[in-house]
Amino acid sequence: MCHGATGDGKGDMVESMKLTMKDWRDPTTLSGISDGEMFEIIAKGKGKMTGEGDRLPPDKVWGMVNYVRSLAKKGNASPTVDAAPKQ
Repeated sequence: MCHGATGDGKGDMVESMKLTMKDWRDPTTLSGISDGEMFEIIAKGKGKMTGEGDRLPPDKVWGMVNYVRSLAKKGNASPTVDAAPKQ
């Protein structure tokens, strides 16, 4: 509801809560955050974000870390281009 269904930072709550969200699909957004730091943010919260630690066991939080990491990988792969044109 905050980060958006695709991780673009344009979820339903952004406008009403006056939030500025990062686009998790952009690999540079996540490049300075370790998995451990992301785990802590998801579990304990940060700023206006409520932590999930009371609702989710650690393995589920790790699953969320992996999911967020996967958002930056989707759609960012370069298409394969042949070096020589086919004849």
